[in-house]
Amino acid sequence: MILSLILFLIFVVLGGFHFYWLFGGLWGLEKAIPTKDGLSSLAIPKIATFFVAVVLVSFGLLYLIKSGFLTIDGPNWIINYGYWFVPSIFILRAIGDFKYVGLFKKIKHTTFANADSKVFIPLCLAIGIMGILVQYLS
Repeated sequence: MILSLILFLIFVVLGGFHFYWLFGGLWGLEKAIPTKDGLSSLAIPKIATFFVAVVLVSFGLLYLIKSGFLTIDGPNWIINYGYWFVPSIFILRAIGDFKYVGLFKKIKHTTFANADSKVFIPLCLAIGIMGILVQYLS
């Protein structure tokens, strides 16, 4: 139950950051987007930022359901697959695309790459491991 609540809080905070960026916030944005040849692709469509924010908050709600603090009737197969889908996404994110993001990235000397190594990869691994533990311990 505690791991589920921790995951809920992590996902709500991550979703909150994306909503903040959606409405024009700039803090942390330069560290959150990969760059190529020193050029940032800060022109991410607002709809993509909105979609990611909603998905992250939804992941948080999934773990709030798992904790027992929220009850929603729905197809069990969706919820059960969700508990495997979410950790899988974050473990794959930690592994990366072998170029810009993840443990095996080739571009390692940008602002994003440093933040990825120090914050994003450990966070993704922690989310993945906690998500798997939530499944096995419940």
